[in-house]
Amino acid sequence: MTEVVFGRGGSQCVVFLRGEPGVGKTFLLDAADALAVASGIRVLRASGVENEMAIDFSSLHQLLYPVLGLTARLGERERGVILAALGRGDPVGSQLTGVAAAALDLVSLAAGSQPLLLVLDDVQWFDHASAEVLAYVVRRLRGIDAATLISARAGASTVFDSGRLPEIDVRPLTSHDADLLLTRISPQLEPGLRARVLAGADGNPLALEELVRASVSNELVVSELPVDLPLSSRLERIYAARLDELSEQVRGELLRAALSGQIGWGGSDHRLATELYTPHHAEEAVALGLLVRDSSGIGHRFRHPLVRSAIVQGSTASERRAAHADLAAVSAAYPERQAWHLAAAATEPDEGIALALVGAARLVTLRGGASSAVSALTRAAELSPNIKDRSRRLADAAYIAGQSAQLEVSARLLEESRRGPVDDVDPYATTVSEMYILLYRNGEVNDAHRGLLKVLRTAPTDAASPEALQRALNVLITFSLFSGDARVWASTDAELERFGSRVDPISHVLRDAWGDVARAGHSVRSRLAENFDDVEANREPWTAVRYAVAAFYVDAVADYRHYVHRIVDQEGATGAITNMMVGLEVLALDYIAMGELDSADATALQGRELAEAHGYALFAHQFMGYLGMTAALRGHTGEAERYRAAVDRWGRERAVGLLVQYASLIGTVSALGRGDWEGAYRHASSVTTPGTFSPHSEQAPRMVLDLVEAAVFSGRKDEARAHALAARDAGFESISARYELMTLAALAITSENADPTDDGVGRQAPETPRSLYRRALAVDGASEFAFDHARVRLDYGAWLRRNRELTLARDELGQALTAFEQIGAVPWAERTRQELRAAGVAATQVPQTDPYRPVSRLSPQEIEIAELAAQGLTNKQIGAQLFLSARTVGSHLYKIFPKLGISSRSSLGRALEDVRPESKND
Repeated sequence: MTEVVFGRGGSQCVVFLRGEPGVGKTFLLDAADALAVASGIRVLRASGVENEMAIDFSSLHQLLYPVLGLTARLGERERGVILAALGRGDPVGSQLTGVAAAALDLVSLAAGSQPLLLVLDDVQWFDHASAEVLAYVVRRLRGIDAATLISARAGASTVFDSGRLPEIDVRPLTSHDADLLLTRISPQLEPGLRARVLAGADGNPLALEELVRASVSNELVVSELPVDLPLSSRLERIYAARLDELSEQVRGELLRAALSGQIGWGGSDHRLATELYTPHHAEEAVALGLLVRDSSGIGHRFRHPLVRSAIVQGSTASERRAAHADLAAVSAAYPERQAWHLAAAATEPDEGIALALVGAARLVTLRGGASSAVSALTRAAELSPNIKDRSRRLADAAYIAGQSAQLEVSARLLEESRRGPVDDVDPYATTVSEMYILLYRNGEVNDAHRGLLKVLRTAPTDAASPEALQRALNVLITFSLFSGDARVWASTDAELERFGSRVDPISHVLRDAWGDVARAGHSVRSRLAENFDDVEANREPWTAVRYAVAAFYVDAVADYRHYVHRIVDQEGATGAITNMMVGLEVLALDYIAMGELDSADATALQGRELAEAHGYALFAHQFMGYLGMTAALRGHTGEAERYRAAVDRWGRERAVGLLVQYASLIGTVSALGRGDWEGAYRHASSVTTPGTFSPHSEQAPRMVLDLVEAAVFSGRKDEARAHALAARDAGFESISARYELMTLAALAITSENADPTDDGVGRQAPETPRSLYRRALAVDGASEFAFDHARVRLDYGAWLRRNRELTLARDELGQALTAFEQIGAVPWAERTRQELRAAGVAATQVPQTDPYRPVSRLSPQEIEIAELAAQGLTNKQIGAQLFLSARTVGSHLYKIFPKLGISSRSSLGRALEDVRPESKND
């Protein structure tokens, strides 16, 4: 402990204590706490409270409350984020990553004025949001004048487990040491009682002390404690017996303190007394060993967490309700905490309390606590006097449960929401929840769309609140996207038109981005930018993540990439898992567009694992599609075909047009890579007829260059030219940099005009392939789409070669080859090498991957995984360090081994040693 307290900021600045209750963890933390205070080190302490695990950031509040005054020195955004998380400000922006960064900044500020010791006790009972934030902080303490001590019960799973922190297993005392400790505690103890105490304590130091005290004071006879009770239960009984000696007033104060979640109170710090419950009669409890003085000098805390549980379990239901009512009165500054105390105190329906819980649900939903929101809305429904309000709140809880991977809970809540008279069931809320789950669980897109459409058409237009109507319309748009069916979209458009001004402008943005980019996507980018602040600040997370999908369809992910990463991080722990999966989809597609295939694979594997684990079959098949696309780009034909066939079959059986179209894209790209022009044309033309862009087809406009190339190389030049001109006439160049790149390249490939561009009488002739290719490659932002940019460069180089401009051709082809090599697009790289050889470059001069350095074929992430595996780390440990699942790590290693020419982990060290750059120079 001394090394940690005085080794702040160094390699031993964090230690994790594990052990059974009473084995001495809290004693060690107390000793370190006292040592730190005596040495001028400030101690910030938090203790997990089982009663508050549902309240996000409650443990973080405990820890940071004494230094909240320092938030004035943080940046404006950081200050707003941390105060919002702790219930002191606007909830907007309290996403997990932002809170973690702000908390680290605050700890750094506090450590700058006085050395710090962070003490985190019983972290198995920390609310998940606090645990995630503090795990982030703890991992980044190096270089900061702060140290951390953490404790958890043996066998308990915690967020901190993944950090590979130095651990101390605090074990029971040996028989000899237990005998010595008992002699020190009570040297005159009668031999028979001594033997019974030693046997009953079983080496547990706290049990030794408490059993002796209880026996000597005649609180109980040790032999009367049932031997089959767990030791923790026996200790609780001791504490419960001791509570009987307290006055009713003090017992009441201790109960309020136990339910408040605070660990220190009543000292000279009046700021605490103004906002937290403050007992005023602590000395009786101190004398009985139930409380101890806090080393900070500002009050007291429970002798052990078992005291807290003994107090709560020993109280009556009416006593607990009264205590919660008192706590609600002093929690006005913390609406979420107050709502839960009010709910716990309630004995009958109360609309005011129900509304407070609905507000709390909204707060936690905005910051990624969808799981907690389900509990809040369910309790709000129980407290709703009006049956219709009850139905709506249960249906809302069901919707959020479905979003947060609680499908069984969602089904149960939906069933409960329908109990009662038909007229009192909210048709919008219940149907939205039911149909949404039907789609994502089973892919029944047409049934889902029909079910929701029926309610929208038959229920009174004033039957839904603006929020419920907006949710229903956005979900209807989502169903239409997956259908890819013009008739389905037509019925959706009719509903949007019928509701007129009641439709939120953002719904129209989604409709144009998802519904028909070829005809309605030209203004989407600017409208996304106009509405972004509103979406980020005030919208439900499922609205926000749909916004990110819209950005993908107009190639604007780069503008919102940080936002998508934040969604994934925010929702991954206790939030809407569906949002996390959609965010992972956007990132996987973005990585593919950027040519980062390894990252795309890792992201898609993570998403597929999540989807399969939680029973979201539609998501699972989407991720299979992305894996099929990366396999196609790499030239892994068999793997690509397996994915394509699986996605196509599942999508066709359920009329999920979006999946069927994506399967056609995989087939097209795979065939283009291996030069199967007929196969490529067959797949591409199944999405849209050359010269047109099928309405409401996600892939039709995105595959413009794929279809043009397939048509040209299969001898269908007229069809290719018609398709290129259709893209030009539809104004594709104004949608995005990628669309401009694709359209100009399609026009270049199909153009038959020759240089010069002037017709000789001063009139400008149509552009030539040369000018079109140059314009395409120079489009601002187009190079970010690495694969598409490289394929256009390949086409330009091939055109230059055919026109005998060999020097320029070699330059363009060389750049294309470099790009394809970096991407890992093997068949495309081979096509480029063939063009280079045809351009007169000798086979020995065509760049090849160095066969003696297989590590050059590993991505940075693969190298990192390989090096950690070589050190002996398990897949789970590697995943914890790199924030990947163990399954994803295993998938990476499966691909790494053949690249390094090895077959087992034991060979990794030598393989990496052989291919390091420095070894090649030896």
